[in-house]
Amino acid sequence: MSREIKLKQHLTDLFTKALQAFAPEATDASIILERPKQAQHGDYACNLAMQLARTLKRNPREIASALLDALPPSPWVEKAEIAGAGFINIFLSAASKQRIVSTILQQGAEFGQGQTGKGKKIQVEFVSANPTGPLHVGHGRGAAFGMSLSNVLAAAGFEVRREYYINDAGRQMDILALSTWLRYLELNGISVPFPTNAYQGQYVRDMAGEIKRLHGDRYVHQPWTLLEGVPPRSTEDDLKQDEKWAKQQNELHLDGLIANAKKLLGDDYAYLHDFALTEQLGDGRNDLMEFGVSFDTWFSEKSLFDSGLVQRAVETLSKNGHLYTQDGAVWFRSTAFGDEKDRVVQRENGQYTYFASDIAYHLNKFERGFDQVINVWGADHHGYIPRVTGALKALGLDESRLEVTLVQFAVLYRGEEKVSMSTRSGDFVTLRELRHEVGNDACRFFYVLRKSDQHLDFDLELAKSQSNDNPVYYIQYAHARICSVLAQWGGDVNDLAEVGLTCLDLPHELTLLQRLEAYPETVESAAREFAPHHIAYYLKDLAGELHSYYNAQQFLVDDEAVKLARLALIFATREVLRNGLKLLGVSSPEKM
Repeated sequence: MSREIKLKQHLTDLFTKALQAFAPEATDASIILERPKQAQHGDYACNLAMQLARTLKRNPREIASALLDALPPSPWVEKAEIAGAGFINIFLSAASKQRIVSTILQQGAEFGQGQTGKGKKIQVEFVSANPTGPLHVGHGRGAAFGMSLSNVLAAAGFEVRREYYINDAGRQMDILALSTWLRYLELNGISVPFPTNAYQGQYVRDMAGEIKRLHGDRYVHQPWTLLEGVPPRSTEDDLKQDEKWAKQQNELHLDGLIANAKKLLGDDYAYLHDFALTEQLGDGRNDLMEFGVSFDTWFSEKSLFDSGLVQRAVETLSKNGHLYTQDGAVWFRSTAFGDEKDRVVQRENGQYTYFASDIAYHLNKFERGFDQVINVWGADHHGYIPRVTGALKALGLDESRLEVTLVQFAVLYRGEEKVSMSTRSGDFVTLRELRHEVGNDACRFFYVLRKSDQHLDFDLELAKSQSNDNPVYYIQYAHARICSVLAQWGGDVNDLAEVGLTCLDLPHELTLLQRLEAYPETVESAAREFAPHHIAYYLKDLAGELHSYYNAQQFLVDDEAVKLARLALIFATREVLRNGLKLLGVSSPEKM
């Protein structure tokens, strides 16, 4: 039997034969093998006896005993025993565990890569933040998660395309263009009351300064022309008396300023709009590249309008009988698909809504032929899912090809103080600032340390600490420790692939071998569940096993066979640490 035998499949085959011998009438039962959380419960546990109890109308422990009697012998199984209500715990032989070292050393960087997704095209769209300001620490979690997920899916054999959707055709970009122009007017000595709901950050002033440097007073207009016919802003008293009305009034004020700016500037407005877009998109792109996050496609929302796809998508919905007109607007009957209310796709002024362009974007994704489309959205978009999946159904598409993964924004703490992350107010911590303070590695790892839809408090002080409490430091230190031992040895690591491994039978060694064996399964489950945090948990556990082994045993011992076997084991561990950290976008330092 090959050293590269897949143990899990081998064990499944053993239980299949036992089932055929014991209960041939129940051979359609699922054989599920899971790794117990505690080492004393063996290497794998099988619940087959408990599954069969109802069908066979027998006690699960009796069934488990009969299955064990029928289980064929295997050189890779040391023993199997009944536990609890009827679980069967399987303990693998030392030889079956030792052979993983040779497999890892032969496969190297490819160890852990699978074929689950072979032949399947999958698109992952993530970040897709409005290019209206620098990326903040909230966007960072979506970036780290999306990139790590893409890496995990690629490792599982999928053909992955990473995509960023640029919202370059909506109202938010108009607000940014207006904000930049108002600051530009200020620099030219013209004061216009700056809207509280416009973009406030220093980056807006910086763009205004650059425009003035390049073009002088070319875009100057007098304030009374800009304010003509614009609804007044609400006052502090208005906010106290009726906050909802006051906020609506401020939005109307902002829309009035945008409309006048377009009228006054004419063709120059397009320049200011595109200047702000280009500056912020370029800044975001560079920030992400420095963060180790890259995209195969940057998809423009504007292109959906220019190509006529938005109009075609809406016309298809109409043809299929899913639209109606009310109060001059065109509505999609999304309540028919589980949404809480119907949604406007075209306003009474003829303009399409953001939802309309989003429908067209998803139509475009499906027409590109992906087997599966994954949207990584902020958790605040949860209510958006029914209307998008409803629109896909209404277009006659298979909505099951769309998977929406929600990501809770991370909350940054400086000591006990929670830091605000409002983009319009300008009071936020950028992703770039966070990266410069704690480093890319800590950012990437901390962001994926929890399940994506779970709340995450980003502990700034912990991320910077050089202690075992910092999981990034703990894992990287395990890698550096191995590199140090191999450097002290000074031999050729390529020679370790052929050394004998039978002497690796100490408890720490067997536990470490068991952990290494679990890596390919971990990658597969992380891909299947869209859960890169499985890799983070695995690496913490693997590092823990390595540190325990390091503290308990000497590696450079006099016994040559023992020395080489232990070096091969830790070298294999180094390879797996590297492979896992690479999936998460974290470096593997050789010295610390």
